[in-house]
Amino acid sequence: MRQFDELGARERCTAVSLITKGRRPTFGREIFFSCLAVLAFLLVSGARAQTKNTCLDCHSVLDPPLGVKAEQFAQDIHAQKGLTCVSCHGGDPATEDPVQAMSRSAGFRGKINRSQIPGFCSRCHSDGSYMRQFNPSLRTDQYAQYLTSVHGKRLARGDTKVAVCTDCHGVHDLRPARDARSRVHALNIAETCSRCHASAEYMKGYSIPTDQFASYSASVHHDALVVRGDLSAPTCTTCHGNHGAAPPGVASVEFVCSRCHVFQAQLFDQSPHKAVFAAMGLPACVTCHSNHRILRPTDAMIGTAKESVCLNCHSTGDPGFVAAEEIHRQLISLEEALVRADQVLNRAESSGMEVSQARLDQGQARDALTKARVTIHAFQVPRVAEDISAGLKVAEQTHQAGVKALAERDYRRRGLAVSLITILVVLIGLRLYIRRLEASKPTP
Repeated sequence: MRQFDELGARERCTAVSLITKGRRPTFGREIFFSCLAVLAFLLVSGARAQTKNTCLDCHSVLDPPLGVKAEQFAQDIHAQKGLTCVSCHGGDPATEDPVQAMSRSAGFRGKINRSQIPGFCSRCHSDGSYMRQFNPSLRTDQYAQYLTSVHGKRLARGDTKVAVCTDCHGVHDLRPARDARSRVHALNIAETCSRCHASAEYMKGYSIPTDQFASYSASVHHDALVVRGDLSAPTCTTCHGNHGAAPPGVASVEFVCSRCHVFQAQLFDQSPHKAVFAAMGLPACVTCHSNHRILRPTDAMIGTAKESVCLNCHSTGDPGFVAAEEIHRQLISLEEALVRADQVLNRAESSGMEVSQARLDQGQARDALTKARVTIHAFQVPRVAEDISAGLKVAEQTHQAGVKALAERDYRRRGLAVSLITILVVLIGLRLYIRRLEASKPTP
């Protein structure tokens, strides 16, 4: 190809004409096709010149952090949208002269200062008309949000250790958030945040704990997201925000949790704890459930056992202690009733009895227990008792259905036994009668 580039126009025409030699074209057609081929070659050569990128030619052989592999950059969302090194760093990627390529006259910027990165990225990402041509649904207020965040405010005061765009999104290998390989994909966000927030050395001087990631990894939210694959489960940005990241204040924690746990929040607003917590400056949900290490709730959390969170505030004999004890007793009573009913139904079903309707009804009793476990956030014994009573009524009915099925099984077994004995007696009688007949026959 390089030898072909060095040929003159006439020689190129002659060389290309050899391709069509087997067709024995006329002289006019030969000239036409030869020149057409040369024109196509010139267009391709021009395209190659335009896409030439000496930036990658050099940086692909350098060591990190200056090293950028061509394969790596090819997967970057910016490269896929047609942006190149020049779009951010400036310069002339078409020349092989490094001095000219990185000259100020060519608009070369070089490495972007860390403190300038958010503003630099916003040149495009805050321009709605520009971003619309790539992704009309992409928000363009990220920079405005960042300025209101803890990170943005500290950066404005000169703290360059705080997170900027490239810390979360990457530099030359940015991928859309929906890509599972992206650092800001739902499955990866917690780990991305932990790169700073889980490092005691890096976070030294900020006076905030560094065990959030370890606590979150043991939470029910992490289990739902990572183990069960529920991408709607909460992660760091769900509660703290992403570009406008900030810790929820005491007064706003319940509003963060209520985005998902709507009914629990509504019930808590009707509870006696609402005013008490507000007066004491206690966050609503976090006081009982913690923040990052949110464990799966159990019936033991309410009551008077040592696992109960009620004992953190209430002591033996006070009204809250008595109410918690009663609510726990009611929850356990329905749970035990469901277990008894299940045991009877299992025995009947394993015996071949039809109990499918009772099984369906049992689901209603379980729903009542689930509802009661939500209703406890109102911390009103009568309201919990109402749900428990409805569940106990159904559980008793299903238990009786199982008992009746077992009684019918026993009745059928007794009937079958009587029938078999009757048949056996008849057979024995027939056998004796036949023998008597045979004995009474006269011998010839």
